[in-house]
Order: sequence, then structure tokens, then C-alpha cells
Amino acid sequence: MSCVQPAPLKAKKIRADADRQREVTIANAYRDAQKVKGEGDAQAAALFNESFGRDPQFAQFYRSLDAYKASFNKKSDVMVVDQSSDFFKAMRGSGGASAPAKK
Repeated sequence: MSCVQPAPLKAKKIRADADRQREVTIANAYRDAQKVKGEGDAQAAALFNESFGRDPQFAQFYRSLDAYKASFNKKSDVMVVDQSSDFFKAMRGSGGASAPAKK
């Protein structure tokens, strides 16, 4: 009995092996990417905590900006702001209680 496989069977085995290797490579790349992303997120969080700890007023201002940014998902979104609000003053460059102090 011969060990030589018919060409179609051999081709199927090669394709199956290639598909398996591709899946393993993609899974490993995804795992590595998630690890790097997690490390970056941890570094960013440490920097934010350090910065916010030094200047609580800036931290509050930054969180407010994040909240405003999250409120606008489309270009067509509109917000009505009182001219006496801290946000309006900060955006106009007039200062405001929530705006970070200029140094």
C-alpha cells in the first residue's frame, strides 16, 4: 500500500492547515493588541489621576468637557447655553468658574 495521497485530499489538508495557522495568528495578534491597549489605558489613567490630583479645578473642567463631547454625536446636534454659564465663558475665553486657571 502506498502512502501517497490523491491530489484533492492533499490540497484539502494544506488548506485546512493554512486556515488553522491563520486563525491562530489572528488570535495571537488580537491578544497582543489587547495587552498593549490595556497597558496604554493604564498609563493614561495614571497620568490623568496624577494631573487631576494636582489641579482638581482642571479635573472638573475636563470632566465637563468630556460630558459635553459625549452629548454631541452628530454635526446636527445643537445645545443652547446661557451666556452667563461657566461653559459659555470658558468657550469664549472669558474664564469661568470651571475653566482652568491660566498660569
